Amino acid sequence: MNNVPIKLENFRSEYSEQGLRDKLMRIARKAGAKVVYAVLVAYYAVQSDALSFSDKAKLYGALGYFILPVDLIPDTILAMGYTDDMAALLYVLRTVSTNITPETKRKAEQKLREWFGSEDVSDASLSSL
Repeated sequence: MNNVPIKLENFRSEYSEQGLRDKLMRIARKAGAKVVYAVLVAYYAVQSDALSFSDKAKLYGALGYFILPVDLIPDTILAMGYTDDMAALLYVLRTVSTNITPETKRKAEQKLREWFGSEDVSDASLSSL
């Protein structure tokens, strides 16, 4: 990330890898593999040199929205709490999808299978991203 301007680095430092992992592990079973996969794809994509500064900024915004406890729809509302988080992630992922490499998706899938176990992750749930 040496080519990323200082402003983006300062923004990114507000959100730690540990904070992202902690939230993912709290909601993983409740939200499902698809949400976790979308977050992981976004996370690995911002580390890629294939994305422009603009694409990375969009992804950082979506990841930040996911991590922050303040949402349009509170995460504590059953069955609907993660819909706004997922909508933001999917919108941004689709916006930048042409620049997301197969390697980025493989990394996300590998991490997802590591956390959930291969038997709990269906290929069908990952194919839409």
